[in-house]
Amino acid sequence: MVLRAMISTDWPAVANIYAEGIRTGFATFETNIPEYAQWDEAHIDHCRIIAEESNGILGWAALSPASSRCVYGGVAEVSVYIGADHRGKGVGKALLGQLIKESEDAGYWTLQSGIFPENKASITLHEKVGFRFLGKRERIGKTQAGIWKDNLLFERRSKIVGQ
Repeated sequence: MVLRAMISTDWPAVANIYAEGIRTGFATFETNIPEYAQWDEAHIDHCRIIAEESNGILGWAALSPASSRCVYGGVAEVSVYIGADHRGKGVGKALLGQLIKESEDAGYWTLQSGIFPENKASITLHEKVGFRFLGKRERIGKTQAGIWKDNLLFERRSKIVGQ
């Protein structure tokens, strides 16, 4: 497996993996895949990582700003998605490990993730790479079917940035 920077031509494979996550019903509140331009605008232009092998892209990770306020300039929201055929094989751990390194190199002191309680694999993954559970936001949003969902907030504070 090779980890590398995401480029715009990766979008079709990234979008397909994102769609697989949406179909699980517990990866995101999103219901549709955005156009690349929308996705690109919503995500930080660095700290976008692809995991791939010779047979294609296995997963991806990227950061979004946590807030537009300058005081939160070192805080970012994590997205990590693994292709259905590659889950449970260490791809997510490799991606998050690299994302942590790149985020610290870029000056981020806090990474946060909102995870649905049903997404046990994502919770375990985040805990393995040093995220801690902060709390539960109850009934924070509705699914397309109108079902209220809780969201668990996890964060990882850098040990080298913001000390």
